[in-house]
Formats: sequence, C-alpha cells, structure tokens
Amino acid sequence: MTRHRVALWVLLGGKLLGAWGLTWDIQWHLLIGRDTFWIPPHLMMYGGVTAGLLVAFAVLALDTVASHRHGAPRGALTVAGFTSTRGMHLAAWGVGLVVLAAPIDDLWHRLFGLDVTLWSPPHLLGLLGSAVNTLGALLIATEAYPAGGRARLAALLLGGALLYGGVRVVLEPAWLTAFRHGGVAFHTFAMLGALLLPLALVPAARLLDRRWAPVAVVLVALGIALAGDQIARVGFAIVQPESVIDEEIQKDPTSPIALAATIRTRSQGAGLPQPVRLMLPVLAALVMTVVDPRRRPAAACVAYGIALLGLYGWSTSHSPAFASLVPSAAETAVAIVITALAGLAGSVAARRLADGLGAAPRPGAMAAVAPEATSPAR
Repeated sequence: MTRHRVALWVLLGGKLLGAWGLTWDIQWHLLIGRDTFWIPPHLMMYGGVTAGLLVAFAVLALDTVASHRHGAPRGALTVAGFTSTRGMHLAAWGVGLVVLAAPIDDLWHRLFGLDVTLWSPPHLLGLLGSAVNTLGALLIATEAYPAGGRARLAALLLGGALLYGGVRVVLEPAWLTAFRHGGVAFHTFAMLGALLLPLALVPAARLLDRRWAPVAVVLVALGIALAGDQIARVGFAIVQPESVIDEEIQKDPTSPIALAATIRTRSQGAGLPQPVRLMLPVLAALVMTVVDPRRRPAAACVAYGIALLGLYGWSTSHSPAFASLVPSAAETAVAIVITALAGLAGSVAARRLADGLGAAPRPGAMAAVAPEATSPAR
C-alpha cells in the first residue's frame, strides 16, 4: 500500500534524525554535562521520534478503518483495537516505548543526578524501543516492496545500518568496564559484541540475500556515525553551551563520566590513527562475510566474535589509557572461549530473529547438506 511505503520512509528518516541527535547527545553529556530536557540534541532525537510516532499510529488508524469497511487483509493482526500488518505494529509500539522512556529518563536524572551511562534503565528502555521500531521498519520494507526491487534493497540496507548502529551504541559502556577491571574484562566489548551485533548483521544478510550485506551495513552505519559527529561539531559551534562537566566530575571522581574523561585525556593525540580505528568494524564484518552468515550463521558469528576480539584487543592495547591493562595469555584464552560461546548464542538468537522477520534461510544454513557450488554467492 502507498501509505505503508510513505510511512516506511518517514520512519527511516525520523530514525536517521534521531541517530544523529543521539550522537550529539552522548557528546553533550560527556563534554558539557546535563542541562535540561530541552537541549538541542534531545530536540533532534525526539523530533525524529515524534515523526515516527505520528505516522505509525496514523497508518494503524487508517488500516483499522479500512479493515472494518472491507475486511482485514491476510496476515493482519489486531492489537489494542488496531488492525494492521506485523511490521506496522512493531514500528508503532516500538516508538511508543521510546516515548515512554523519555519522562522516565528525566525523572531518573532528577533523582540520581548526571549518571552518564547508557546502561541506566530508562536509556536501555529507549534503546530497546528504538530497536523494535527498526525491526518494524525492516518488516514494512518486506511487506510493502517486492523482492529484488531497488527501493526494498535501499530500505533494508538503511534499516539494517540503523539497527546495527543502535546495538553498537549499547556496547559503548563496555570500555568503562575494561578500564575498571582489566584482565578478562579487557575484552568486554568483543564478548558482548559477539553476542549482540549479529542480531543486526545476520538478519540483514538474510533479508538482503547478499553475501556482502554485513560489510555494506557496517559501512552505511559508519557513514551515519561520521555525519552525526559533524552535526554535533557544527551544533556545538552554533549553540556554544557552557560546560559544567568539571563540577560534576569533582562531585564523584569514580562516576562513569569521570572515567570517560580520564580515558579521553590519557588517550588524546595518541594510539592508532583514526582511519585505522574506523576500519576495525569493517574488517570484522568482512570476516563474517567470508564465512557467510546466510549458510553458516554459527561459524560466521563465532569467527566474527574472534575477529572483534583480535582487532579491538590489538587496537586497545595501543591506547595509553589501556596499555597497562593488557591481559595475560591465560586471561585472553578465557576471553576467546567466552567470545566463541557468545558468538554461538548470538547466532541462535540472530537466526531466530531473522526467521521471525520472514527471511528465508539459504540452503545449508541449518545443516551442510548441499555443496557450496550449488548456491553461488552474489
């Protein structure tokens, strides 16, 4: 339906605006400190959320009226009195969770102060809602466009990149865990990444039905992140907010924001060049692509996790802030085992998620019963 296609691109556009706002918001918290709910990054984020909320529930309402008049179409679901497709329901109720998280987050900060960590309950609720909304957008793309079309391909690629970027943001506090504890925890990012990042990459590979999908998704996500950094830089130059971060750090030198400031100060101007660091997630995705998550999701996710551990372990060891925390060989071996197990668990969850989105598995995905040559990679 035309309204579903319009809704899809409004949803994706709103999510893109929200992703850029989130990038700026994280930098605002780390460099400026909490101000009010009405800071510019929040306005960007919730501008995108508002657009998604309005279009999703408007389409739910229109579909419900149409179903009462002409009967519900095949595959439609009725939830809370609304009748529409699975994708539209996921998109609408996901963005509803994001809206619910906003006042809870404001209350959380009023009660507990600055508390700059993405792992606070309201932040995680908002990120979960955003992920559900993105999954809804991916489903709408498969419902609204025929297989093989360029519009469907573009929507799935952008949606997959936004999902990957959202999951990647959730992993950021892993660096604070590594800095606090060292040892096996030095590899926290890779261990969590092996578990969670396949939730974006494997469904993207299956929905797009392209072997190169993981690399493409990561590259698009990287482009979105770099654009967000530039938007934040321009935004700071225009708004010129007054920083209160030093006062907040003095109140609690052990807080997440204080640790983040310590890492940033120690690592400034040192370590690997930025272009090298930017290539790390691309190289890890390339490893997944070579193994092929469409046919061999378990092996691909384990290989991806080990690649994350090796690449980010090497990169982090070159950072002055982490140089003294490099784990022993025995600790690294334990981290490798944990990462491999996390990759296996991530592959199971990712495969089930892909099945739930209606992505048909490639021959050999469940078991190696067909020769590789019978289904050549694209």
